[in-house]
Amino acid sequence: MLAFHTVFGKTVPDISLNAVANLGYAEGRWLAPVWPGDTLQSSSEVIGLKQNSNGKTGVVWVRTTGRNQHGAPVLSYVRWVMVRKRDVDAPAPATVVPDLADVVPADNLSIPEGLDFGAYDFAQAGEPHRWGDYTVGEQIDHVDGVTVEEAEHMMATRLWQNTAKVHFDTSARPDGTRLIYGGHVISMARALSFNGLANAQMVVGLNAGAHANPCLAGDTLRAWSEVLDKAATHAPGIALAAGGDKGRRAVRVARCGRKVLARGAAGPRLLGAGTCLRMSGDVRGNATTPHPPSL
Repeated sequence: MLAFHTVFGKTVPDISLNAVANLGYAEGRWLAPVWPGDTLQSSSEVIGLKQNSNGKTGVVWVRTTGRNQHGAPVLSYVRWVMVRKRDVDAPAPATVVPDLADVVPADNLSIPEGLDFGAYDFAQAGEPHRWGDYTVGEQIDHVDGVTVEEAEHMMATRLWQNTAKVHFDTSARPDGTRLIYGGHVISMARALSFNGLANAQMVVGLNAGAHANPCLAGDTLRAWSEVLDKAATHAPGIALAAGGDKGRRAVRVARCGRKVLARGAAGPRLLGAGTCLRMSGDVRGNATTPHPPSL
């Protein structure tokens, strides 16, 4: 996720510095490993526009590619963001809504060359579960929760060089709150899913995602996952987990499909797992005792 956050952060000044909200993602692929010392840069192409019914805002779709210092692509994804019109009296542009794939096909995913989990130590990993231990439709409650605070989410967002004002400036939103960067919420889902998916090693794809409601400081996050699919890969001893993250603060705040590398039970396999992130708390984020999800 570090590569995603860094590439995303570099797009903010041109796309979402003054945005109302980032809304969703699709067709995300991690294309090559990123190593310490690499330099990342981002470029984006506008692929869709649609004015909202209020005439004051609209949605912009962009396809972003992150490249390293050699010009090699390391990440590609689509996102859409709500922005304000410069002139509310200006005529609406022609509506163009891109046709985006529901999922990233397994054969379009990039597995790092030479990656081999043949000597993987399950005792050190903390869980014995392999590809063969999961079944399609299985649901896993990850049990743990984490309460997000102001300092930590702003520190993380600054680290990714994401300068969007809604994450830092209380005057940028009518209710005077700082909106937590949606990527931070997704990272929390990934971290919480360790309890039950400890052998998921790398994120390689992002099927689709949406930030349906805001996440604010003081909210408590919890997660559960559902296995969605299985398929083969060409890499020895490796499985992939494909899924969707959902977040709630009394209501859902985000959902996001992802694929991650894991250790297979008997050779290379693709494991699809959807993770649901839910948050408990009232509208000001006072934590409450969570109820188990209806699984």
